[in-house]
Amino acid sequence: MTGLQVVLLVVVVVIGLGVLAALLVSLKIMRRLHTTAAAPAQPVAEDPAFLAEKDRQEHSLASLRTAAEDATAAVDEARAVAAAARTEAAAAKAEASSARSEARRILDAARAEADSLLERAHRQAEVDAEQARAAARRAGEREVSQLTTVAKEQSQDAERRQRRLDERERLLAEEAERLAERDRRITSTEADLLEREAAFTRREVEIAAGEERHREELERVAGLTTDAARVEVIETIEAQAKREAALLVRDIENDARNTADQRARHIVVDAIQRVASEQTAESVVSVLHLPSDEMKGRIIGREGRNIRAFESTTGVNLIIDDTPEAVLLSCFDPVRREIGRLTLEKLVLDGRIHPHRIEEVFEQAKHEVERLCLRAAEDALVEVGITDLHPELMTLLGRLRYRTSYGQNVLKHLVETAHIAGIMASELRLDPKLIKRSAFLHDIGKALTHEVEGSHALIGADVARKYGESEDVVHAIEAHHNEVLPQTIEAVLTQASDACSGGRPGARRESLEAYVKRLERIEEIAAGKSGVEKVFAMQAGREIRVMVRPDDVDDIGAAVLARDVAKQIEEELTYPGQIRVTVVRESRVTEIAR
Repeated sequence: MTGLQVVLLVVVVVIGLGVLAALLVSLKIMRRLHTTAAAPAQPVAEDPAFLAEKDRQEHSLASLRTAAEDATAAVDEARAVAAAARTEAAAAKAEASSARSEARRILDAARAEADSLLERAHRQAEVDAEQARAAARRAGEREVSQLTTVAKEQSQDAERRQRRLDERERLLAEEAERLAERDRRITSTEADLLEREAAFTRREVEIAAGEERHREELERVAGLTTDAARVEVIETIEAQAKREAALLVRDIENDARNTADQRARHIVVDAIQRVASEQTAESVVSVLHLPSDEMKGRIIGREGRNIRAFESTTGVNLIIDDTPEAVLLSCFDPVRREIGRLTLEKLVLDGRIHPHRIEEVFEQAKHEVERLCLRAAEDALVEVGITDLHPELMTLLGRLRYRTSYGQNVLKHLVETAHIAGIMASELRLDPKLIKRSAFLHDIGKALTHEVEGSHALIGADVARKYGESEDVVHAIEAHHNEVLPQTIEAVLTQASDACSGGRPGARRESLEAYVKRLERIEEIAAGKSGVEKVFAMQAGREIRVMVRPDDVDDIGAAVLARDVAKQIEEELTYPGQIRVTVVRESRVTEIAR
């Protein structure tokens, strides 16, 4: 039975029950009315309760009739619905019958297909099972073989270990027997030693007693005690040794006085003769050759702006005269003069000469001179034979390529001094490496005298100590001008070789050194003023140009600065003629077009 049929059946049952209840109620009311009608009649008008009850019953009867009619209509409708439901149920039964037949057919086909699939699956399962059994059989055989091999190896390993354990047990047993035997021997030896020690003790006591008797007998025979005899012997030996030492010292002093002076002269002359050092006179002027005289006009520039820019940038005085195809560069500082010469040479080769280009080429020339200084230091080290030198000391040595001392090039002076010191050390059968190193570095402080105040010997000693030189080398540096008394042979030979290099004929000139010092002092006076950026001494010291920062010094301050510098130069220095002080205050504004 379908769900629709169940619903219709329930609805019909409910309607039937409703109709039955309505009929029962109607029958009950009709019975009550009939009983009331059979009772004795009474005046209606006289009993209001009766009238009310009658009206109520009539209304109830009317409602019951209406309910009965509605129930009848509902029954008819339910019957119609039941008929329609029965029709639909019949149609549903027909569809269900056809569906069941179709389902049976599909089920039969599915069963047949399932049987065939099941049969094929059984056959495939049997094939797979056979293959799996074969594979499992082969795997089992391999596993059994491997297990057998492993078991054999483990058995062999166990046998080897057992043999080793047996051998070790045997060795331990033998070792235990040896230790027991050794203990027995040690015990017996200790007993023997105790007996010997007791015998030695008794013997020492007897010997001490015999020595005491012998000493007493000697004192009795000699009439002196042991201490008095010892003092007398020592005094005799001391007097004899002093006499022999005095004779030896006298002979040595006589021999030294006879041969020292001659030997020293021989060593110094031989060292100087074996060092063939060239001497180049230092100059304050460099000559640059030009490709043509037309280049002079380009160097001067419009209204002299190029030559002014060159002199203010490099600090070198450029002299252009009637000399054909040549210009002169004058400056007391050789490093600055070399940078200016390279700058002008590059500008002439390039052909582009203007203030901005001059500044660019000046920086390039400055770096090139630094490289040349480093190369000069390396060449000097190779010539002397020193390899393990700190890089900072090499940089300071490179600066000495352009430094002079009384007209003598300082770097060449160091090389010459090192050679002389090495020859002296060889003649005296000393270690030449340490002495050559001391002599080569003795003037290293001159590279910093314009930066650090004090004697160049003490400055050089501090620098050498800072960069890891030995104390012997440091002492030789600080003692070569007697700021510190020389205490070692290295310091004495450094002094001697320095005097030989600087004192030989033609090595130094006093006038050039004094001239350079005067120009350096002129620049120091101007550079010490507030607001000064650069200072250049030019025209052989007859003119000094002071470049000031325009933000710090105004026009009135520039005039005051020029007067103060001139007054201080007049008070501190002595010089021929007059010195012109020029203060340059220049402002520049630069913009870049993009």
